[in-house]
Amino acid sequence: MSHEPKWIGWARELQAIAQTGLHFSESEYDRERYRKILEVSIEIFANASDESPTLIRELFEDQTGYATPKVDVRGVVFRDDKLLLVRERSDGLWTLPGGWADVNDSPSEAVEREIVEESGFYAKAERMLAVFDRAKHGHEPPHPFHVYKLFIRCRLEGGEARTTMETTGVEFIGEKEVPPLSLARTTREQIQFCFDTRKNPDAPCRFD
Repeated sequence: MSHEPKWIGWARELQAIAQTGLHFSESEYDRERYRKILEVSIEIFANASDESPTLIRELFEDQTGYATPKVDVRGVVFRDDKLLLVRERSDGLWTLPGGWADVNDSPSEAVEREIVEESGFYAKAERMLAVFDRAKHGHEPPHPFHVYKLFIRCRLEGGEARTTMETTGVEFIGEKEVPPLSLARTTREQIQFCFDTRKNPDAPCRFD
């Protein structure tokens, strides 16, 4: 069950219908109908989230082709029994290193790149721990697009803590030392999940 308010699911589905319809439709009459559906989605998002309609429109109009979920990768890296976290420059809060997967990157390539770019540490992807639907795990605020989050266990291979244009802190934290989290990216439940997998490394991959 989704933890998000119902309005965001409705608006997200309308946006996906409009995006896909505009991609495939050859009739200008149908395209005009899909544009109207897109405007309804923009209005719902703007009114319910207090964001600018112009900002929402620009975000949606950048999306083309068949609408599918976006993919976010998160690296689960331990040193001894402490978990690697980075502090986001954008909000000053902590998260597992990661971000959007780039086109032509495999999941392992994407997460390894994100870890070194955000923390300065090199790591080798070893195992998929979870594929979570962002909408079902209490992230705040809700996201306008449907997102799958891949949690990938990685082996620490070297490097040293280094802040970047995206991060202002890099730390290995203990299970009882979790700092304030960037809930748009990582939740307390997910951090606990990472520590639980450390204790039970053969547990099956979680999903949804």
